[in-house]
Amino acid sequence: MAKTNRKYIDKHWLMFMVRGVMAAVFGCLILFSGIGEVESIVAMVSVFLLFMGIIDAVGALYSSTKKHGWVNSIIDALIDVVAAVALLFFAKDNLVNSLLVISIYTIVSGLVDIFHGFLSTVDPTDRFIRILAGVFGCVMGLVILNAGDFEIMMFMRFFGAYMLIVGVTSMIYGAHNRAQGIEDKTARSEARRKLPKKTEKKRG
Repeated sequence: MAKTNRKYIDKHWLMFMVRGVMAAVFGCLILFSGIGEVESIVAMVSVFLLFMGIIDAVGALYSSTKKHGWVNSIIDALIDVVAAVALLFFAKDNLVNSLLVISIYTIVSGLVDIFHGFLSTVDPTDRFIRILAGVFGCVMGLVILNAGDFEIMMFMRFFGAYMLIVGVTSMIYGAHNRAQGIEDKTARSEARRKLPKKTEKKRG
């Protein structure tokens, strides 16, 4: 088992799972539901981001009780909520501005994932998952921002694909963190069982 420092796990594994399920369902909805009205999808994106922000805020509250990792969750929550507010109030009824907000959100989220991957975890699997999601986000965000020849609906499909990737990677990340937690508990339990034996040998 790879050596893991538990303080670098920035949310409870269940938060990653819930976030992942929401993102995957939303991504599939955009990609496969056949919704053709961009305005409807933009409204869905804003509501979805608000829910994601709430989940990250709950993750921050949980992490604050452990006195570690809450800053990462706060950053994620702020990004989600700021993007949702921008879509609802500043880019409302303006599809170009809406796509600009979505592209910037995707790029910033990708950069934050890369940052978390390099600096917020020491486990190689966790690091790979976060960096992979981050790179994909940056690429998709740049595509949405610069590919002016595509139809607007195609931009939303790109965002849906990004959300699907975020969902899958978040669920994998959560499941892996859950497995790490079980391994840690098992290791601590075994250490406690061995401790009295070592003490007795020293006394002898």
